[in-house]
Amino acid sequence: MARTRTTKQLAQRIDLNYFKRPTPLKRAKFWLSVLLPLLALVWIAERTIFKDSLVYSGGRLSEPHAVLEKECAACHQQQTGAFSAKATDSACLACHDGPIHHDTQTKSLACAACHMEHRGRVNLRAASNQDCTECHADLKVSSGAVHFASHVHSIDDGHPEFAALRDGARDPGTIKLNHAIHMKPIRRGPNGPIVNLVCGDCHRPAVVSATWAYADFRSVDRTPSYARKVLDASFADNSATLKPSRPMSGRELMAPVKFATACAGCHSLAFDRRFEEGVPHDTAEVIDVFLRQKFAAYVATHSNELREMQNPDRELTGKRLPPSSRVVTPGQWVAQQVAIAEELLWHKTCAQCHTLAMTALPDTSIARWEAASAQSSGRGPTGQVESVVAESGPRPKIAPAKITTRWMPHAKFDHSAHTGFTCVSCHEKALTSTEASDILLPGIATCQKCHAPGAEHAEARCFECHTYHDWSKRKEVTPTFTLPALRSGEIGVGIRSNNGR
Repeated sequence: MARTRTTKQLAQRIDLNYFKRPTPLKRAKFWLSVLLPLLALVWIAERTIFKDSLVYSGGRLSEPHAVLEKECAACHQQQTGAFSAKATDSACLACHDGPIHHDTQTKSLACAACHMEHRGRVNLRAASNQDCTECHADLKVSSGAVHFASHVHSIDDGHPEFAALRDGARDPGTIKLNHAIHMKPIRRGPNGPIVNLVCGDCHRPAVVSATWAYADFRSVDRTPSYARKVLDASFADNSATLKPSRPMSGRELMAPVKFATACAGCHSLAFDRRFEEGVPHDTAEVIDVFLRQKFAAYVATHSNELREMQNPDRELTGKRLPPSSRVVTPGQWVAQQVAIAEELLWHKTCAQCHTLAMTALPDTSIARWEAASAQSSGRGPTGQVESVVAESGPRPKIAPAKITTRWMPHAKFDHSAHTGFTCVSCHEKALTSTEASDILLPGIATCQKCHAPGAEHAEARCFECHTYHDWSKRKEVTPTFTLPALRSGEIGVGIRSNNGR
């Protein structure tokens, strides 16, 4: 017979006090609820005793400010036992008094609006585009008209072409150079081998110390007389622009090309077949003195040069002239050779690269037989040739080079970040440029190939190329911190008084 069980019988088997008896899980919950708050209180008390304010911090500081992680009062103003939520401007300016952006700016932003801390080891300079476009998306100035693009949102949205390339701008430099010829295989000197130049053979940042492939090592260490007068005026960066707070790698700008290191290996500045050495790359006055000294020293040891023989075959009239000779003084011979050499230099050698202004040609008639014959026959004034020795011939006026070293005065650029790319990747115009007035700067479209929004592109935020503070107008600050005080956690009264100024 089957056993019957009722609901009441089944209910009698259940222990109604089961929830009152402890279990392992209940014991664990109890001790966790007691020990964890207790440990937290002990940890907070310990941090308070040792004055470690990191427990109250919203996050780690950036590397420049890492030493202040335990010193909340250094940046946050303390009032009634609590610290201000944001760092005060007075605290920032106590260490680095960053000048304003522009005198005509309409908004005055707090330091913490763009440079937000407690985000870990981040780059504080890396401000977001929103910080910049807050003004530049609809740019207004406090007075006068806006001279910059007024609706810029990002590098690919509203950013104009570089100013150096707008409105048909031309290079103001006066040095004549055909880049297209120099970028192709070319002969090194009149009788030299065929070589293929690369951009680095002439254009290098000032910090590069590699050997120059086409330098004249006899003149590399020579300081030309125009180094201070002309170069300083030609190569000066006279742009009134926002500059970085400190230099970058030293590769941001290309140093001006020097003749001794980049040109002298092919262009020898030869002036006479008697000498292997060329004239120095210097002013016309220095060259004139060099030639006179060079020829005077030569004729002193080669007196046979003073007796000149006329070649009968030189007559161009078709009549064969009988051989004849003449004897000149050392002074006359030097004057003749200097006049001939300067005519060659001023109108061919130097004029090939420089813009020269001259009122007259050097008087080379003193070296010709017709002038000498006229003088010897009495048709010319006595002593005419000798008087030329004391006088200098007409010298050209060489135009200043006017080499522009900084084409983008409102932006910063560093070539060291682009060393993996060939020069012609960006400066492709150099391959076809035949005029020295061509500006070979790459356009913004070239930059946008790599710098664009998105994870697959290089950094494209405004801070990458532009700086906000005009550090040329920076103000000096009075030092406040002492290293032992920072290490011991005692920053002193001086800092607190600065925060409250």
